[in-house]
Amino acid sequence: MIRFAVIGTNWITDSFIEAASLHKDFQLVAVYSRDKERANQFASKYNVDTTFTDLHELGKSTLVDAVYIASPNSFHAEQACLLMGYGKHILCEKPLASNVREVSMMVEMAKKQNVLLMEALKTTLLPNFKVIRDNLHKIGKIRRYVASYCQYSSRYDAFKEGNIHNAFDPTFSNGSIMDIGIYCIYPCIVLFGEPENILASGYKLSTGVDGEGTLLLTYKEMEGVAMHSKISNSYFPSEIQGEKGSIIIDKIHTPEHVQIRYRDGSIEDITVPQRQQSMYYEVEEFLHLLKTGRKESTINSYEHSLLTAKVIERARKQIGIVYKAVKQ
Repeated sequence: MIRFAVIGTNWITDSFIEAASLHKDFQLVAVYSRDKERANQFASKYNVDTTFTDLHELGKSTLVDAVYIASPNSFHAEQACLLMGYGKHILCEKPLASNVREVSMMVEMAKKQNVLLMEALKTTLLPNFKVIRDNLHKIGKIRRYVASYCQYSSRYDAFKEGNIHNAFDPTFSNGSIMDIGIYCIYPCIVLFGEPENILASGYKLSTGVDGEGTLLLTYKEMEGVAMHSKISNSYFPSEIQGEKGSIIIDKIHTPEHVQIRYRDGSIEDITVPQRQQSMYYEVEEFLHLLKTGRKESTINSYEHSLLTAKVIERARKQIGIVYKAVKQ
């Protein structure tokens, strides 16, 4: 069993625990929160007795092997580096950190301490993303990748009334490209590598974060388009266009139905069953790496996390998004 502590007492942590608990090698043993009462309340839901309000005490604990971090984005790098310094393995929610400098710092610490660090970006570890990778050759020369993830935030109505939640607060390195756009960008990096050029546009909200935006990623013989929003919904699928056909993806963030439409009009359904909750597969990857003694995923790798952070940082600078809590 791998004994986990969690940082973050929100819905995403609940979802993580629900998914991870389905794996035979996962055991939740501790909860961290800066607020003792909140830590205890959250821990009681899962019959966990151990809570921490001090990260150093968590780091020193011999009860914990690994930590899942789901705190605000601006805290990821500091928390992860501190805990890796004590030898803890880290599964950290996307985005891995606020900028390239912080991601690099985390990777260097993981290598120095010989611990596992992985970005908890679920998309690229799902069964139907593997199907996409395995079937790319069928559509011939790739010419365009188009990904759309636009989801009206449950916090946006409050924002319009003047109540600013974390989702729209630059102090926490939030905004559309960080929270939503990354689901469009990371798969593109995994499939096609680093783009040669990036052109970004977006709408900046009054707090200084982006509400929505679009990226054009230029490659030698193709281009990628990433559309993201937290202030509108979109119902369009995503698509990878090749010279022989196109792969149609129902949802780029959680692909559940995938088909190939060929130029001759024929359609091939290449969907495979997703038998578990979507977050299960990132847990499975992380635990498999630990069980086999490996310290880096080949899919959610250091390189892919660094390149994604690089793309996002360049896009933010073009739009004029500056975070208050970190050095850029």
